[in-house]
Amino acid sequence: MNFDSIKKLAGCTKSALVKYSPEILAGLGIAGMTTATVMAVKATPKALILLDQEKRKIAMSGRVKRPVKLTPKQVAMTTWKLYSPAAVSGVMGAACILGSTRVNAKRNAALATAYAMSETALKNYQQKVVEVIGEKKEKEVREAVAQDIVASDPASQKEIYITGKGDTLCYDAASGRYFKSNIDHLRRGEIDINRKLLSEMYVSLNEFYDTIDLPNIGIGEELGWNVDTGVEIDFGSCLSDDGTPCLVMNYTVKPRYDFRKLL
Repeated sequence: MNFDSIKKLAGCTKSALVKYSPEILAGLGIAGMTTATVMAVKATPKALILLDQEKRKIAMSGRVKRPVKLTPKQVAMTTWKLYSPAAVSGVMGAACILGSTRVNAKRNAALATAYAMSETALKNYQQKVVEVIGEKKEKEVREAVAQDIVASDPASQKEIYITGKGDTLCYDAASGRYFKSNIDHLRRGEIDINRKLLSEMYVSLNEFYDTIDLPNIGIGEELGWNVDTGVEIDFGSCLSDDGTPCLVMNYTVKPRYDFRKLL
């Protein structure tokens, strides 16, 4: 293996370590805590022997009457050497877990900042499009985009959820799901979730799905809106792959990861 190969391998290794540092630190933390527990359990029989010897030593010295009862300080002074390796391992494990949490917090903060910047840029772009080409043309563009979204994710290949609130085929852009409903019910859901938002300060994406009778999704608790942004739904119309009229439900204000943090 030549020097360039070694250098390249070192670079790849470094990149992998940086990329997966939270997972690595968490794994080391768990291993450290587990090791500390095992070491403490193994040290206990020896500690009991030492404590018994210390009690006999004190009793034989005549300093106290039997039965001898050690103070917490005496217990610590007698057994600390046995438990110190476990304590060190536990502290190191806790430090690794704390480090993992800090790295994740920094990455999430950076992601939230980048997301906010992208969202602001998108809003500015949308406003400028309306100014330049007019509301009518802008609506045509949105409907063309909705058509492309549905065409790339055909209803014939997806499960269609039945909400019992209407027979109009709808498509949720956030979760990529088709369902049956009607626009009046969806509009009421938008109003209800904004009313809830005013009283509770923030709502999750799953809470909005609850208002429109759509099943929750796994990531739905991690995404949402707060009172600073509100919830604004944009509805576009198009045709599904079999020619059925389809209502595309998009979000003017996208659900975000840091929605529980007010601006």
